[in-house]
Amino acid sequence: MNKPYIVCHMMTSVDGRIDCTMTEHLPGVQEYYDTLDALDAPTRISGRVTAELEMALPGKFEAKTAEALGKEAFSKAADAEGYEIVVDTHGTLLWGESAEDERPLLILTSEQVSKEYLAYLNGKHISWIACGKEHVDLKRACEMLAAEFDVKRAAAVGGGHINAGFLAAGLLDEVSILIGAGIDGYNGYGQRGSYPVIEHTLQAIVEMFPVLSRVRMNRQWGGIVDTTPDACPIIGKTPVQNLFFNCGWGTGGFKATPGSGNVFAATLAKGE
Repeated sequence: MNKPYIVCHMMTSVDGRIDCTMTEHLPGVQEYYDTLDALDAPTRISGRVTAELEMALPGKFEAKTAEALGKEAFSKAADAEGYEIVVDTHGTLLWGESAEDERPLLILTSEQVSKEYLAYLNGKHISWIACGKEHVDLKRACEMLAAEFDVKRAAAVGGGHINAGFLAAGLLDEVSILIGAGIDGYNGYGQRGSYPVIEHTLQAIVEMFPVLSRVRMNRQWGGIVDTTPDACPIIGKTPVQNLFFNCGWGTGGFKATPGSGNVFAATLAKGE
């Protein structure tokens, strides 16, 4: 497969956060950009969310007609040593003029993109590649980047979604991570879990119930554990009339249900 050499270059906090609005304030942000320049990857790749926050104009493109392109195609508006590539599957981002930039814009979109949006890009002198029936075919896009735009080296600098897309497609040749000297400290409430947690959980399940090793897992869910800072639950009434708390049990709630139920019943009955 003829494709560019792609490096995923990211900056993260010590606690694993990659939010750019946070990492840009951490010690080490200048080193991140110095390292990026040293990677000799003049083409940069970002996803729609990153581009919407940092590069695109405010607003969203609204097509007057829904006629989709429906085929693979590309348009090359500028020749450059490197491009600012943005993956925008459905063609929604708004842009200014780009052809004179050091790294002209190049939009990767799917064949579902509207012809009207492509005409809009053409009017802005913005290059584009459309490939993939419903989603951008990243492998095919990389082939076209090499063949039609002569892209030899690129850095994927988007968020977790687009970087993971390139990883899943087997398109990353190298990963570069700079850890900034600080933490985000933001409480996350994602329900997707993580691969280490899933692997550990499945190993425990199969150890207890070997027959489940033949079961195919269709989906998984992760929720919030309401643990208090000192791991002690809260049972009692509140200043609000008829509002009582029984929370903060963490992972011990199931085992403690009989005792907590007895105490909570007495609290409700006596109001104290």
